Amino acid sequence: MKLKSLILGSIAAAGLSTAGFAADLGVLTSLDVCDELGLSGLTISSDTNCLQISGSVAYTYEIGNFDASRNIAQTPFTANFGGSNADGVRNIDAPSFVAGSNQDWNSKVETYLKFVGTASSDFGPARVVINLRQRDYTRSRNNAAAVDGDAHALRAQDAYVQVGDGTVLSAGKKGSIFNEGDDEPFNFTGLFMSDDADVGVWEGPVTKGGHVIQVESSFGNGVVGKIGLEALEQTGSKNGSLIGVLEYSGSGVTAHISGSLGGISDFVKTVDDTYAVHAGVTGTFDAFKIRAAGAAGGGFHPAGDWSYWNGLLSGEANFDMFKVALSGEVAGGKLIGGADAGTDFGFGGSVGAAVTEGVSINLGGRYFNDGTDGIGDGYQVAAQLVAAVTETLKVTGEVGIYGHAENVAPAAAAGSFSDVYGSATLAWAPGGGFTSSLGAKVQQNGAYKVTFKAAKSFQ
Repeated sequence: MKLKSLILGSIAAAGLSTAGFAADLGVLTSLDVCDELGLSGLTISSDTNCLQISGSVAYTYEIGNFDASRNIAQTPFTANFGGSNADGVRNIDAPSFVAGSNQDWNSKVETYLKFVGTASSDFGPARVVINLRQRDYTRSRNNAAAVDGDAHALRAQDAYVQVGDGTVLSAGKKGSIFNEGDDEPFNFTGLFMSDDADVGVWEGPVTKGGHVIQVESSFGNGVVGKIGLEALEQTGSKNGSLIGVLEYSGSGVTAHISGSLGGISDFVKTVDDTYAVHAGVTGTFDAFKIRAAGAAGGGFHPAGDWSYWNGLLSGEANFDMFKVALSGEVAGGKLIGGADAGTDFGFGGSVGAAVTEGVSINLGGRYFNDGTDGIGDGYQVAAQLVAAVTETLKVTGEVGIYGHAENVAPAAAAGSFSDVYGSATLAWAPGGGFTSSLGAKVQQNGAYKVTFKAAKSFQ
Protein backbone atom coordinates (compact mmCIF):
# COMPACT_ATOMS: atom_id res chain seq x y z
CA MET A 1 0.00 0.00 0.00
CA LYS A 2 1.28 3.50 -0.78
CA LEU A 3 2.56 5.58 2.08
CA LYS A 4 0.19 8.43 1.16
CA SER A 5 -2.79 6.05 1.47
CA LEU A 6 -1.71 4.98 4.95
CA ILE A 7 -1.32 8.59 6.04
CA LEU A 8 -4.67 9.64 4.60
CA GLY A 9 -6.39 6.63 6.16
CA SER A 10 -5.03 7.58 9.57
CA ILE A 11 -6.26 11.14 9.12
CA ALA A 12 -9.73 9.97 8.15
CA ALA A 13 -9.89 7.59 11.12
CA ALA A 14 -9.05 10.44 13.45
CA GLY A 15 -11.93 12.50 12.03
CA LEU A 16 -9.70 15.18 10.54
CA SER A 17 -11.81 15.71 7.44
CA THR A 18 -12.76 19.40 7.53
CA ALA A 19 -11.85 21.72 4.69
CA GLY A 20 -9.60 23.73 6.97
CA PHE A 21 -7.51 20.70 7.92
CA ALA A 22 -7.40 19.58 4.27
CA ALA A 23 -5.94 22.91 3.27
CA ASP A 24 -3.24 22.54 5.91
CA LEU A 25 -2.39 19.03 4.63
CA GLY A 26 -1.95 19.88 0.95
CA VAL A 27 1.24 17.83 0.61
CA LEU A 28 -0.61 14.71 1.74
CA THR A 29 -3.96 15.17 0.03
CA SER A 30 -2.79 15.57 -3.58
CA LEU A 31 -3.50 12.08 -4.83
CA ASP A 32 -3.19 12.25 -8.58
CA VAL A 33 0.39 13.33 -9.46
CA CYS A 34 1.99 9.86 -9.24
CA ASP A 35 -0.93 8.25 -11.07
CA GLU A 36 -0.84 10.87 -13.81
CA LEU A 37 2.88 10.24 -14.29
CA GLY A 38 2.33 6.47 -14.32
CA LEU A 39 4.58 5.95 -11.29
CA SER A 40 4.01 3.32 -8.63
CA GLY A 41 5.72 1.75 -5.63
CA LEU A 42 6.33 3.59 -2.36
CA THR A 43 5.39 7.15 -3.34
CA ILE A 44 4.50 10.52 -1.83
CA SER A 45 2.70 13.19 -3.88
CA SER A 46 2.82 16.95 -3.68
CA ASP A 47 0.91 19.31 -5.95
CA THR A 48 3.53 18.98 -8.71
CA ASN A 49 5.99 16.20 -7.86
CA CYS A 50 5.88 12.46 -7.22
CA LEU A 51 8.57 11.19 -4.87
CA GLN A 52 9.48 7.49 -5.23
CA ILE A 53 11.45 5.88 -2.41
CA SER A 54 13.28 2.56 -2.61
CA GLY A 55 16.12 0.92 -0.75
CA SER A 56 17.72 -2.17 0.70
CA VAL A 57 19.99 -3.46 3.45
CA ALA A 58 22.24 -6.50 2.91
CA TYR A 59 24.34 -8.19 5.59
CA THR A 60 27.11 -10.78 5.06
CA TYR A 61 29.14 -12.59 7.72
CA GLU A 62 31.95 -15.05 6.90
CA ILE A 63 34.09 -17.01 9.32
CA GLY A 64 36.68 -19.74 8.85
CA ASN A 65 40.30 -20.21 7.79
CA PHE A 66 40.81 -18.74 4.33
CA ASP A 67 43.52 -16.09 4.64
CA ALA A 68 46.00 -17.59 2.16
CA SER A 69 45.41 -18.40 -1.52
CA ARG A 70 46.59 -20.55 -4.43
CA ASN A 71 46.84 -19.35 -8.02
CA ILE A 72 44.77 -21.30 -10.58
CA ALA A 73 44.90 -18.94 -13.56
CA GLN A 74 47.05 -15.89 -14.33
CA THR A 75 44.96 -13.95 -16.83
CA PRO A 76 46.54 -11.29 -19.04
CA PHE A 77 44.61 -8.41 -17.47
CA THR A 78 47.40 -7.23 -15.16
CA ALA A 79 49.05 -3.93 -14.31
CA ASN A 80 51.51 -4.45 -17.18
CA PHE A 81 48.65 -5.14 -19.57
CA GLY A 82 46.97 -1.77 -19.74
CA GLY A 83 47.72 -0.61 -16.23
CA SER A 84 44.21 -1.35 -14.87
CA ASN A 85 43.65 -4.65 -13.05
CA ALA A 86 46.15 -4.88 -10.21
CA ASP A 87 46.56 -8.65 -10.21
CA GLY A 88 44.72 -10.57 -12.94
CA VAL A 89 44.97 -13.70 -10.79
CA ARG A 90 42.17 -16.24 -10.25
CA ASN A 91 42.79 -17.74 -6.82
CA ILE A 92 41.20 -20.31 -4.57
CA ASP A 93 41.24 -20.07 -0.77
CA ALA A 94 43.96 -21.74 1.23
CA PRO A 95 44.47 -21.96 5.00
CA SER A 96 47.03 -19.98 6.94
CA PHE A 97 49.03 -21.63 9.71
CA VAL A 98 49.71 -19.07 12.41
CA ALA A 99 50.73 -20.04 15.94
CA GLY A 100 47.92 -19.59 18.43
CA SER A 101 44.98 -19.08 16.07
CA ASN A 102 44.07 -19.23 12.42
CA GLN A 103 40.56 -17.76 12.57
CA ASP A 104 39.50 -15.30 9.85
CA TRP A 105 36.21 -13.40 9.58
CA ASN A 106 34.47 -10.67 7.57
CA SER A 107 31.39 -8.67 8.58
CA LYS A 108 29.77 -6.37 6.02
CA VAL A 109 26.60 -4.24 5.95
CA GLU A 110 25.60 -2.52 2.70
CA THR A 111 22.87 0.10 2.78
CA TYR A 112 21.07 1.64 -0.18
CA LEU A 113 18.40 4.37 -0.20
CA LYS A 114 17.15 5.96 -3.41
CA PHE A 115 14.87 8.98 -3.93
CA VAL A 116 13.45 9.91 -7.33
CA GLY A 117 11.40 13.11 -7.58
CA THR A 118 9.48 13.42 -10.85
CA ALA A 119 7.35 16.19 -12.33
CA SER A 120 5.96 16.83 -15.79
CA SER A 121 7.61 19.31 -18.16
CA ASP A 122 7.25 20.47 -21.76
CA PHE A 123 10.08 18.06 -22.69
CA GLY A 124 8.83 15.03 -20.79
CA PRO A 125 9.33 13.87 -17.19
CA ALA A 126 11.79 15.97 -15.18
CA ARG A 127 13.59 14.05 -12.44
CA VAL A 128 16.03 14.48 -9.63
CA VAL A 129 17.72 11.28 -8.44
CA ILE A 130 19.56 10.91 -5.12
CA ASN A 131 21.05 7.49 -4.37
CA LEU A 132 22.59 7.18 -0.89
CA ARG A 133 24.88 4.27 -0.09
CA GLN A 134 26.91 3.12 2.89
CA ARG A 135 29.31 0.19 3.19
CA ASP A 136 30.37 -0.83 6.69
CA TYR A 137 32.98 -3.59 6.34
CA THR A 138 35.17 -4.97 9.14
CA ARG A 139 37.50 -7.94 8.98
CA SER A 140 39.99 -9.95 11.02
CA ARG A 141 42.76 -12.27 9.91
CA ASN A 142 44.33 -14.94 12.14
CA ASN A 143 42.25 -13.68 15.08
CA ALA A 144 44.06 -10.34 15.01
CA ALA A 145 42.39 -7.08 15.97
CA ALA A 146 39.55 -6.17 13.63
CA VAL A 147 40.29 -3.55 10.98
CA ASP A 148 38.23 -1.66 8.43
CA GLY A 149 38.07 -3.53 5.16
CA ASP A 150 37.33 -0.78 2.65
CA ALA A 151 34.42 0.75 4.53
CA HIS A 152 32.58 3.74 3.07
CA ALA A 153 30.62 6.36 5.02
CA LEU A 154 27.13 7.34 3.90
CA ARG A 155 27.51 9.15 0.61
CA ALA A 156 25.59 10.19 -2.47
CA GLN A 157 26.71 7.57 -4.97
CA ASP A 158 24.33 9.14 -7.48
CA ALA A 159 23.02 12.72 -7.46
CA TYR A 160 21.79 13.96 -10.81
CA VAL A 161 19.02 15.71 -12.71
CA GLN A 162 17.31 14.29 -15.76
CA VAL A 163 14.68 15.42 -18.24
CA GLY A 164 13.04 13.86 -21.27
CA ASP A 165 11.19 10.84 -22.57
CA GLY A 166 12.21 9.67 -26.05
CA THR A 167 15.36 11.77 -25.67
CA VAL A 168 16.77 12.10 -22.14
CA LEU A 169 19.38 14.55 -20.85
CA SER A 170 21.19 13.67 -17.61
CA ALA A 171 23.74 15.71 -15.67
CA GLY A 172 25.40 15.29 -12.29
CA LYS A 173 26.96 12.37 -10.41
CA LYS A 174 25.82 9.18 -12.11
CA GLY A 175 26.83 5.77 -13.38
CA SER A 176 28.20 5.29 -16.88
CA ILE A 177 26.23 4.71 -20.07
CA PHE A 178 29.05 2.39 -21.25
CA ASN A 179 27.30 -0.93 -21.98
CA GLU A 180 29.36 -4.02 -21.13
CA GLY A 181 26.56 -6.59 -21.23
CA ASP A 182 25.68 -9.47 -23.56
CA ASP A 183 28.98 -11.17 -22.74
CA GLU A 184 28.43 -13.69 -19.92
CA PRO A 185 29.09 -17.36 -20.74
CA PHE A 186 26.10 -19.72 -20.38
CA ASN A 187 27.92 -22.70 -18.76
CA PHE A 188 27.40 -22.80 -15.00
CA THR A 189 31.09 -22.77 -13.96
CA GLY A 190 31.84 -19.80 -16.20
CA LEU A 191 35.33 -19.16 -17.63
CA PHE A 192 38.54 -18.04 -15.91
CA MET A 193 39.30 -14.89 -17.92
CA SER A 194 35.61 -14.01 -17.92
CA ASP A 195 35.59 -14.14 -14.10
CA ASP A 196 38.57 -11.80 -13.95
CA ALA A 197 36.77 -9.36 -16.28
CA ASP A 198 33.84 -9.24 -13.83
CA VAL A 199 32.07 -11.93 -15.90
CA GLY A 200 32.40 -11.34 -19.63
CA VAL A 201 35.03 -9.80 -21.89
CA TRP A 202 37.36 -7.18 -20.47
CA GLU A 203 36.14 -3.63 -20.99
CA GLY A 204 39.64 -2.24 -20.52
CA PRO A 205 40.78 0.64 -18.31
CA VAL A 206 37.78 2.83 -19.08
CA THR A 207 37.57 5.89 -16.80
CA LYS A 208 33.82 6.36 -16.62
CA GLY A 209 30.85 7.49 -14.56
CA GLY A 210 31.28 10.09 -11.83
CA HIS A 211 30.44 13.62 -12.92
CA VAL A 212 28.67 13.27 -16.26
CA ILE A 213 26.70 14.97 -19.04
CA GLN A 214 24.76 12.36 -21.00
CA VAL A 215 22.17 12.24 -23.77
CA GLU A 216 20.16 9.10 -24.61
CA SER A 217 17.73 8.89 -27.52
CA SER A 218 15.40 6.21 -28.88
CA PHE A 219 15.38 6.05 -32.68
CA GLY A 220 12.50 3.54 -32.83
CA ASN A 221 12.41 -0.15 -33.82
CA GLY A 222 14.43 -1.05 -30.73
CA VAL A 223 17.44 1.17 -31.55
CA VAL A 224 18.84 3.46 -28.85
CA GLY A 225 21.83 5.80 -29.10
CA LYS A 226 23.77 7.30 -26.19
CA ILE A 227 26.61 9.80 -25.95
CA GLY A 228 28.20 11.43 -22.95
CA LEU A 229 31.10 13.15 -21.28
CA GLU A 230 32.06 11.28 -18.10
CA ALA A 231 34.73 11.35 -15.36
CA LEU A 232 34.64 15.14 -15.44
CA GLU A 233 35.59 15.29 -11.75
CA GLN A 234 38.86 13.40 -12.28
CA THR A 235 41.98 15.44 -11.64
CA GLY A 236 45.01 15.71 -13.91
CA SER A 237 45.31 13.79 -17.14
CA LYS A 238 42.43 11.40 -16.36
CA ASN A 239 39.86 14.18 -16.66
CA GLY A 240 37.16 13.60 -19.22
CA SER A 241 36.07 10.51 -21.15
CA LEU A 242 33.96 10.58 -24.29
CA ILE A 243 31.53 7.64 -24.31
CA GLY A 244 29.31 6.53 -27.18
CA VAL A 245 26.86 3.59 -27.27
CA LEU A 246 24.51 2.08 -29.84
CA GLU A 247 22.02 -0.58 -28.66
CA TYR A 248 19.38 -2.79 -30.22
CA SER A 249 16.66 -4.94 -28.67
CA GLY A 250 13.95 -6.83 -30.51
CA SER A 251 12.88 -10.06 -32.24
CA GLY A 252 14.82 -12.28 -29.81
CA VAL A 253 18.06 -10.33 -30.29
CA THR A 254 19.89 -7.88 -28.04
CA ALA A 255 23.09 -6.21 -29.18
CA HIS A 256 25.31 -3.23 -28.44
CA ILE A 257 28.60 -1.54 -29.24
CA SER A 258 30.22 0.85 -26.77
CA GLY A 259 33.25 3.07 -27.34
CA SER A 260 35.38 5.21 -25.06
CA LEU A 261 38.16 7.78 -25.41
CA GLY A 262 39.76 8.56 -22.05
CA GLY A 263 41.77 11.54 -20.81
CA ILE A 264 40.52 13.93 -23.48
CA SER A 265 40.21 17.14 -21.44
CA ASP A 266 43.87 18.09 -21.06
CA PHE A 267 44.70 18.00 -24.79
CA VAL A 268 48.09 16.51 -23.86
CA LYS A 269 49.28 13.01 -24.69
CA THR A 270 49.76 11.13 -21.40
CA VAL A 271 49.62 7.58 -20.03
CA ASP A 272 45.97 8.20 -19.18
CA ASP A 273 44.98 8.56 -22.84
CA THR A 274 43.11 5.34 -23.60
CA TYR A 275 40.59 3.92 -26.03
CA ALA A 276 38.25 0.97 -25.67
CA VAL A 277 35.51 -0.80 -27.61
CA HIS A 278 33.10 -3.37 -26.18
CA ALA A 279 30.47 -5.20 -28.24
CA GLY A 280 28.10 -8.08 -27.63
CA VAL A 281 25.12 -9.80 -29.20
CA THR A 282 22.71 -12.43 -27.85
CA GLY A 283 20.22 -14.28 -30.00
CA THR A 284 17.41 -16.55 -28.78
CA PHE A 285 15.93 -18.91 -31.36
CA ASP A 286 13.36 -21.36 -29.97
CA ALA A 287 15.41 -23.84 -27.89
CA PHE A 288 18.78 -22.29 -28.72
CA LYS A 289 20.73 -19.30 -27.47
CA ILE A 290 23.99 -17.98 -28.88
CA ARG A 291 26.15 -15.16 -27.60
CA ALA A 292 29.23 -13.49 -29.07
CA ALA A 293 31.22 -10.68 -27.48
CA GLY A 294 34.44 -8.86 -28.20
CA ALA A 295 36.52 -6.07 -26.72
CA ALA A 296 39.64 -4.22 -27.79
CA GLY A 297 41.55 -1.15 -26.76
CA GLY A 298 44.83 0.28 -25.64
CA GLY A 299 46.67 3.39 -24.63
CA PHE A 300 49.73 5.57 -24.82
CA HIS A 301 52.87 4.96 -22.77
CA PRO A 302 56.31 6.61 -23.15
CA ALA A 303 57.97 3.19 -22.92
CA GLY A 304 55.79 1.87 -25.74
CA ASP A 305 52.06 1.81 -26.39
CA TRP A 306 50.03 -1.14 -25.15
CA SER A 307 46.92 -2.82 -26.51
CA TYR A 308 44.57 -5.72 -25.77
CA TRP A 309 41.85 -7.78 -27.38
CA ASN A 310 39.44 -10.30 -25.87
CA GLY A 311 36.73 -12.45 -27.44
CA LEU A 312 34.07 -14.82 -26.12
CA LEU A 313 31.60 -17.21 -27.76
CA SER A 314 28.91 -19.15 -25.88
CA GLY A 315 25.91 -21.27 -26.84
CA GLU A 316 23.10 -23.03 -25.03
CA ALA A 317 20.57 -25.63 -26.19
CA ASN A 318 17.52 -26.92 -24.32
CA PHE A 319 16.24 -30.43 -25.04
CA ASP A 320 13.18 -31.21 -22.92
CA MET A 321 14.71 -32.00 -19.50
CA PHE A 322 18.34 -31.40 -20.59
CA LYS A 323 20.32 -28.20 -21.10
CA VAL A 324 23.75 -28.14 -22.76
CA ALA A 325 26.09 -25.11 -22.77
CA LEU A 326 29.52 -24.59 -24.36
CA SER A 327 31.76 -21.53 -24.06
CA GLY A 328 35.18 -20.40 -25.24
CA GLU A 329 37.37 -17.33 -24.74
CA VAL A 330 40.65 -15.95 -26.07
CA ALA A 331 42.73 -12.85 -25.30
CA GLY A 332 46.01 -11.25 -26.24
CA GLY A 333 47.74 -7.97 -26.98
CA LYS A 334 50.88 -6.00 -26.30
CA LEU A 335 52.26 -5.11 -22.88
CA ILE A 336 53.51 -1.68 -21.88
CA GLY A 337 56.72 -1.33 -23.84
CA GLY A 338 55.35 -3.18 -26.86
CA ALA A 339 56.22 -6.79 -25.95
CA ASP A 340 53.79 -9.49 -27.02
CA ALA A 341 51.53 -10.49 -24.13
CA GLY A 342 51.01 -13.95 -25.58
CA THR A 343 47.67 -15.50 -26.38
CA ASP A 344 45.65 -16.99 -23.54
CA PHE A 345 42.59 -19.11 -24.18
CA GLY A 346 40.06 -21.16 -22.28
CA PHE A 347 36.89 -23.13 -22.71
CA GLY A 348 34.14 -24.65 -20.60
CA GLY A 349 30.96 -26.63 -20.83
CA SER A 350 28.11 -27.94 -18.75
CA VAL A 351 25.14 -30.28 -18.92
CA GLY A 352 22.06 -29.63 -16.81
CA ALA A 353 19.08 -31.86 -16.22
CA ALA A 354 15.74 -31.41 -14.47
CA VAL A 355 15.52 -34.66 -12.52
CA THR A 356 12.08 -33.95 -11.05
CA GLU A 357 10.00 -30.85 -10.53
CA GLY A 358 12.11 -28.62 -8.31
CA VAL A 359 15.27 -30.77 -8.52
CA SER A 360 18.04 -30.23 -11.08
CA ILE A 361 21.68 -31.20 -11.52
CA ASN A 362 24.56 -29.52 -13.34
CA LEU A 363 27.81 -31.14 -14.45
CA GLY A 364 30.57 -29.06 -15.95
CA GLY A 365 34.05 -27.70 -15.97
CA ARG A 366 36.41 -25.10 -17.36
CA TYR A 367 40.02 -25.01 -18.57
CA PHE A 368 42.61 -22.22 -18.94
CA ASN A 369 45.75 -22.20 -21.08
CA ASP A 370 48.27 -19.49 -20.22
CA GLY A 371 50.08 -18.00 -23.21
CA THR A 372 53.27 -17.48 -21.16
CA ASP A 373 55.90 -20.14 -21.81
CA GLY A 374 56.28 -22.57 -18.93
CA ILE A 375 53.16 -21.61 -16.99
CA GLY A 376 50.97 -24.62 -16.25
CA ASP A 377 47.32 -24.77 -17.24
CA GLY A 378 44.45 -24.39 -14.77
CA TYR A 379 41.15 -26.25 -14.56
CA GLN A 380 37.96 -26.87 -12.56
CA VAL A 381 35.47 -29.75 -12.68
CA ALA A 382 32.24 -29.55 -10.68
CA ALA A 383 28.90 -31.25 -10.02
CA GLN A 384 25.97 -29.29 -8.60
CA LEU A 385 22.58 -30.25 -7.19
CA VAL A 386 19.78 -27.69 -6.77
CA ALA A 387 16.62 -28.74 -4.93
CA ALA A 388 13.56 -26.72 -3.97
CA VAL A 389 12.64 -28.15 -0.55
CA THR A 390 9.55 -25.95 -0.27
CA GLU A 391 8.28 -22.87 -2.07
CA THR A 392 10.54 -20.74 0.12
CA LEU A 393 13.53 -23.03 0.80
CA LYS A 394 16.17 -24.08 -1.73
CA VAL A 395 19.27 -26.24 -1.17
CA THR A 396 22.32 -26.06 -3.42
CA GLY A 397 25.18 -28.55 -3.05
CA GLU A 398 28.38 -28.70 -5.06
CA VAL A 399 31.49 -30.87 -5.15
CA GLY A 400 34.45 -30.35 -7.42
CA ILE A 401 38.16 -30.06 -7.93
CA TYR A 402 40.46 -27.19 -8.88
CA GLY A 403 43.86 -27.90 -10.31
CA HIS A 404 47.01 -26.35 -11.79
CA ALA A 405 49.61 -28.11 -13.88
CA GLU A 406 53.36 -27.94 -13.22
CA ASN A 407 55.30 -24.79 -14.08
CA VAL A 408 58.54 -25.41 -16.00
CA ALA A 409 61.35 -23.28 -17.41
CA PRO A 410 61.50 -20.51 -18.48
CA ALA A 411 58.81 -19.83 -15.84
CA ALA A 412 59.67 -20.21 -12.18
CA ALA A 413 59.42 -23.95 -11.54
CA ALA A 414 56.53 -25.09 -9.35
CA GLY A 415 54.90 -28.45 -8.87
CA SER A 416 51.38 -29.28 -9.90
CA PHE A 417 48.60 -29.31 -7.32
CA SER A 418 44.89 -30.00 -7.02
CA ASP A 419 42.25 -29.24 -4.42
CA VAL A 420 38.96 -31.06 -3.88
CA TYR A 421 36.14 -28.99 -2.38
CA GLY A 422 32.55 -29.34 -1.28
CA SER A 423 29.93 -26.72 -0.51
CA ALA A 424 26.29 -26.52 0.55
CA THR A 425 23.90 -23.56 0.81
CA LEU A 426 20.40 -23.29 2.22
CA ALA A 427 18.56 -20.28 0.77
CA TRP A 428 15.33 -18.92 2.27
CA ALA A 429 13.00 -16.48 0.49
CA PRO A 430 9.78 -16.17 2.53
CA GLY A 431 8.58 -13.17 0.52
CA GLY A 432 8.20 -9.50 1.29
CA GLY A 433 11.54 -8.76 -0.38
CA PHE A 434 13.45 -10.67 2.33
CA THR A 435 16.12 -13.24 1.42
CA SER A 436 18.60 -15.15 3.56
CA SER A 437 21.09 -17.99 3.18
CA LEU A 438 23.50 -20.10 5.22
CA GLY A 439 26.34 -21.83 3.45
CA ALA A 440 29.59 -23.66 4.13
CA LYS A 441 32.57 -24.65 2.00
CA VAL A 442 35.40 -27.02 2.92
CA GLN A 443 38.53 -27.75 0.92
CA GLN A 444 41.07 -30.55 0.82
CA ASN A 445 43.89 -28.09 1.52
CA GLY A 446 42.37 -27.26 4.93
CA ALA A 447 40.60 -24.02 4.11
CA TYR A 448 36.98 -23.64 5.17
CA LYS A 449 34.39 -20.87 5.27
CA VAL A 450 30.89 -20.49 6.73
CA THR A 451 28.78 -17.69 5.23
CA PHE A 452 25.53 -16.13 6.44
CA LYS A 453 23.59 -13.60 4.35
CA ALA A 454 20.39 -11.65 4.90
CA ALA A 455 18.84 -8.86 2.83
CA LYS A 456 15.61 -6.92 2.45
CA SER A 457 14.63 -4.51 -0.29
CA PHE A 458 11.61 -2.25 -0.77
CA GLN A 459 10.23 -0.03 -3.48
